[in-house]
Amino acid sequence: MRRPTASVLVLGAVLASTAVGAPAAAAPGCSNPVRPGPVVSQVPWQQKLFGPDRVWRFSRGGGVTVAVIDSGSDDDHPQLRNAMVPGRDLLDPGADGTLDCVSHGTAVASLIAARPVDGVGFRGLAPDAKIMPIRITDQEPGAEPGSGNTVSETGLAEAIDDAVQADVKIINLSLVLYRDDPEVRAAIKRAVAANVLVVAAAGNGHKDGQPDQTPYPAAYDGVIGVGAIGPNGQLLAASQIGPYVDLVAPGDQVLAATRVSGHAIVSGTSFATPLVAATAALVWAASPTLSAADVARQVITTADPGAGAPDAGFGAGVVDPYRAVTERLADGRTGALGTPLSPPPQPTGLDDDRPATPIVALWIALAGLAVLIGLGVAAVIVPRGRRHGWRAERPAPVASTKETAEPVGNPEDLFGPVKR
Repeated sequence: MRRPTASVLVLGAVLASTAVGAPAAAAPGCSNPVRPGPVVSQVPWQQKLFGPDRVWRFSRGGGVTVAVIDSGSDDDHPQLRNAMVPGRDLLDPGADGTLDCVSHGTAVASLIAARPVDGVGFRGLAPDAKIMPIRITDQEPGAEPGSGNTVSETGLAEAIDDAVQADVKIINLSLVLYRDDPEVRAAIKRAVAANVLVVAAAGNGHKDGQPDQTPYPAAYDGVIGVGAIGPNGQLLAASQIGPYVDLVAPGDQVLAATRVSGHAIVSGTSFATPLVAATAALVWAASPTLSAADVARQVITTADPGAGAPDAGFGAGVVDPYRAVTERLADGRTGALGTPLSPPPQPTGLDDDRPATPIVALWIALAGLAVLIGLGVAAVIVPRGRRHGWRAERPAPVASTKETAEPVGNPEDLFGPVKR
């Protein structure tokens, strides 16, 4: 393994609390840790959109492990205790990947597999799935780009190989590399050949009037590339557009966990990606004999399309966990969509009580875009998009009760402009 290089990674999003008080105590290995967020009790808009209790009757992701290659994932968070399997820390050899100084990886892991906790509405979309944390960066909040540590291309490829060797089913990559690196490409190819499903962020580099840079690994063959939408059904302004976008998921103003405890409102394709990874976990748990290619096809084909789908921004449409789990396998051998899996997944007995609804050597950009932190959550109620209707009428929110959610700052002010 090559030694970690001085930070060639720029965090696009860093989570921090707006709570007033003494500075957060430094965690071991963190010189300037992000402050944990406040505990939020409300059900976030992304859960209202999915109505996950419906799909949890059939699958909760049990038996599926998702590798989160990121900033580490904090297993001290109450909703992530008992959610982790032993991971790896490429910055601190011998550590297990559960140190997270900046909360990015914790947020990603929570969107996949946060466990239910009394008094908290938020939970992961696949709450019985397991997370394998692999830490590859410790870029600190408020620091200049280049002040932290991250891995080289070799290190990123090694992290991918580690996940494959650990026999995970899914790899979540909420990061972007804006060049086609042969080592990373080869590692992705090995993962795909090993029947591991790779889900990657499409990136937040979109600017009107300019062509978007190709994001890797999202653009590699066999990888599901994920864009982001907001609570009004519109594409996140910075979500990249191109043939590498396979589908989209909520990624603007979504609620997620912060390191240690609490929650934050976060935005970026970083946070849409784990919702697609979680959907894949639900499908695989319900139908464990499927191949990675089958699961990918099922997740993409059952997305909620717009009238003009496929679309370079939306891909096949908005991920639909319920359809992905319950509809007939989306390949040409088993017939049209619209009938249950055969045999159908069996309900778990849960009640259905929700409504339907470098570059020096390397340039990796963690694909979070912006962070809004508050003492509450943007509780935006979004009507469930009708099939074939998402793009035709980008629906406005029915209601919004935003409680003092305040911007921390422009990411380019905090971390310098994203290199193009």
